[in-house]
Amino acid sequence: MYWLNKKRYIIGLTVPTLVVYCIYIMLPIIMAAGYSFTKYSGIGKAEFNGISNYKRLFADETFWVAFKNTMIIFGAAFVLLLVVAFFVALLLNNHLKFTDVSKSLIFSPAIIAPIIVGIIWVYILDPEVGALNALLDAIGLSGWKQQWLGGDKLSPYSISIIYFWQQLGYLVTIYIAGLKMIPEEVMEAARIDGANAVQKLRHITIPLMKSTISTVAVLLITGIFKIFEIVQQTTGGGPNHISETLVTYSYSTTFGNSEYGYGMSLATITFLVSLLITAAYLGFFREKEA
Repeated sequence: MYWLNKKRYIIGLTVPTLVVYCIYIMLPIIMAAGYSFTKYSGIGKAEFNGISNYKRLFADETFWVAFKNTMIIFGAAFVLLLVVAFFVALLLNNHLKFTDVSKSLIFSPAIIAPIIVGIIWVYILDPEVGALNALLDAIGLSGWKQQWLGGDKLSPYSISIIYFWQQLGYLVTIYIAGLKMIPEEVMEAARIDGANAVQKLRHITIPLMKSTISTVAVLLITGIFKIFEIVQQTTGGGPNHISETLVTYSYSTTFGNSEYGYGMSLATITFLVSLLITAAYLGFFREKEA
């Protein structure tokens, strides 16, 4: 009887969640994939055109520019946030002076709307009116001035730095929560055995934090591939699409050009790339655990 009640309890909690998940997550994904095989302007009836959108996509130079920019942002932001956030969390987990104030300051960018984050950084990195180039001018380093935003070289790296600034505090908070779960007795035993800080980090902290690190990595992969507002506000994907990412190009194609079918093929590819990277990481992570 207890087993039956427990089973009903589990079903009662699971089914509503699954229904919401299917309606708001799975159904839109399936619909987007379906529309990617059609020619559709958003008005009237969608016309099935097979894999024409995907043939066009792989021959589209702008797609490859957007793909390259997205992967640069992913590589830079992923490594920076995964590593730096971990060591910042280690530092803030110690009972140092001003730790609470530092936590608040580091976390504060995470609660700012991404569109506002974009506006803030435009005033810093804009090649014409930005504070950074103005500062370089003022200290006599005019030769160091760069087109930080809107160019074909530095835009993806600038977006990575902006995303790093915004997300650092959020990921540090997750890491700190993981560090708090490490039993103090284990650390005390290691200290008594004569382990130094590096040995404790390598043999205790990192192994016990593997699940937390994995969670942060998955959040980063999915989050980076969804960066939209920052790019839209800072560069708008321009000029002439040279700073597009997969998400902004999908958006401009779908809603700017009313090419819903082609836009959905871009969205589907973006989803598949992020899914493959996530699966590859989790597979590698589980293999290392084994």
